[in-house]
Amino acid sequence: MKMEKIRLIIFDLDGTLVDSSRDITNALNYALKPYGFKTMTVEETVKLVGEGIARLIEKVIGTEKIGIKDEVLKRFLEYYSDHLTEYTRPYPGVTETLDRLSAYRKAVISNKREELSRRLLEELGMASCFNHILGSDSTPEKKPSPLPVLTVLKREGLTPAQALMVGDSNLDIEAGRKAGVTTVGAGYGYRPLEALKAADFLIRERLTELLDILKKIQT
Repeated sequence: MKMEKIRLIIFDLDGTLVDSSRDITNALNYALKPYGFKTMTVEETVKLVGEGIARLIEKVIGTEKIGIKDEVLKRFLEYYSDHLTEYTRPYPGVTETLDRLSAYRKAVISNKREELSRRLLEELGMASCFNHILGSDSTPEKKPSPLPVLTVLKREGLTPAQALMVGDSNLDIEAGRKAGVTTVGAGYGYRPLEALKAADFLIRERLTELLDILKKIQT
């Protein structure tokens, strides 16, 4: 059975379009420094990201020190806001792929706050590629809730069958599946391939593989 034509492509941000792991790690270590926590490595940080900054800090400090969460969060946001794209760059093949997807409507849905997501994309010269940029605070619920995906669909006047969701984490795949859109796991990002096994399709090395997936879906 031929599928309905895809008209909208929704992307996760961190770990899918850009590698922001070093800037996030640096901000986290700055935020934690006064409180005696060990220095986090990039490898340790990427295992914890995905559910938003507040949740990241909760995971690191643990329940015993939850009282310092607000201060740590404040320090993180101060530093991160000033160093948003110091080391953050698009993954190989991302800008090329976005250029070749000019015929599609495109959106970003991140669990990073909208203002930071939007500014990050602006600083990297990528914001103009997207018709919608949503963050963790753009809707009452964030991924893995389907609400942000459904919000973009409603804005575009499209059905779930006309959209595709690309992300590197199980949160992206879950949000997409709950919303009823086709899901594509980005296996080059922050999560191991096994975390993406529920996706309809899998990208292994570069976002450029999405072009072949789209051809496969629509022929």
